[in-house]
Amino acid sequence: MMKKLVIFDLDGTLLNTIADLATSTNYALQQCGFPEHCVEAYLHFVGNGITKLFERALPEDARSAENIARMRQFFLEYYSVHNNDRTRPYEGIEELLDALSGRGVKIAVASNKYQEGTEKLIHHFFPQTCFVAVLGQREGVPVKPAPDIVYDILAAAKVEKEEALYVGDSDVDMATAKAAGVESVGVTWGFRSRDELNLAGAMHLVDTPTDILRFCTAE
Repeated sequence: MMKKLVIFDLDGTLLNTIADLATSTNYALQQCGFPEHCVEAYLHFVGNGITKLFERALPEDARSAENIARMRQFFLEYYSVHNNDRTRPYEGIEELLDALSGRGVKIAVASNKYQEGTEKLIHHFFPQTCFVAVLGQREGVPVKPAPDIVYDILAAAKVEKEEALYVGDSDVDMATAKAAGVESVGVTWGFRSRDELNLAGAMHLVDTPTDILRFCTAE
């Protein structure tokens, strides 16, 4: 079936954000007196929202609500200024979004990044792209893999779940698509491995952004 809507994860799918996330979290750790981590470690810390990111980055015996709140304050202070220092779209993403728009396919973003940060990055890197919805982590809405964010996007786009495609780079994304009853595509250029995507039940795997176009062409 031709897809009328493609829902994209943000970090690790549209944008390579890992360096700026790592630097900003390390800044917060340093300000709170805790040891920092290498960039590679953050590939496994991200994906479930910033609260879980801070919890994973903190030493095991320091994962208190108080320390997470302190981390959040310092992180947002730094990341709000430095969130696009080294962040870039993955090669071919801008061309993919243009191609989808040219075919009349609706585009949306479903991220576990906090809402303000999600909107800021999308507006900065894709100012010419028309998104039917750009949703991040919002107060009172469960984070992925809860399907709520997908349901909100389907409603905004006025598209049935059978007509939608969910594209992401992690097990969280594949679980989100499954929970929402939407066809899933795992991208192999992101933060997680091909094996993780397969184990998480990805219905399809793609190695380049162009590969996604085949799901949006009538058979």
